[in-house]
Amino acid sequence: MRMKSVSVISALFAATALGACDTSAQSVPETAQSREDVEAIVRAYILENPEIILEAMTILDERETEMVGAQLASNSADFSVGPADADVTIIEYFDYHCGYCRRSLDWVMDQVDNSDGRVRVVFKELPILSEQSVRAARAAIASQAQGEYMEFHQRMMRHPGTLSDEIIFEIASDLGMNTARLERDMASDEVDAHLSRVMGEAREHGVTGTPAFFINGELFSGFSQPTLESHIDDLLGG
Repeated sequence: MRMKSVSVISALFAATALGACDTSAQSVPETAQSREDVEAIVRAYILENPEIILEAMTILDERETEMVGAQLASNSADFSVGPADADVTIIEYFDYHCGYCRRSLDWVMDQVDNSDGRVRVVFKELPILSEQSVRAARAAIASQAQGEYMEFHQRMMRHPGTLSDEIIFEIASDLGMNTARLERDMASDEVDAHLSRVMGEAREHGVTGTPAFFINGELFSGFSQPTLESHIDDLLGG
């Protein structure tokens, strides 16, 4: 059906191009009539094959989804693992005190470790549950300056209780981070802007809770491992 659509569209394009070439030799009324003829052909074809409208809408939706994914994954301030040209890009919005976010951690890391470079993961802090969620998010963002984000992120995610400031800085110290610098960076304008940007894009794109995953631009709310894995397998041709 797609080949048929392409063939007809190609024919219409050729007819339109021919009309354009002849414009100099035709009167204005003839040119207008030629355009009307083309419009009539297109209208008749759509009426006979209305399914092409659904096909076009599907293609448009797919393109818009891809654009969303590319936009959300493009900011270098967001920590990511995996190649930029990976076949699949997973964007996770999370809160450090979200139980389902903690439950999804091992699965998220498995996607990177076992994908042979075909999956990229982008991490986006979305602290919505408590003030200590905000503190943990600030610490995570600030930790990038000391090159410890990934280990710091995992350690905070695996902590079973509330991430008080004392616990946050204890984890940072265990990783050899400069805690005084970390605390200063947590209060920086850059971290403020980072959090504001992530929260703004989450609102714009329909994220209402954590965890939320965008997989090549398509939004999945909550953590359903079978659903996520099935979608990724489809994208990877599995």
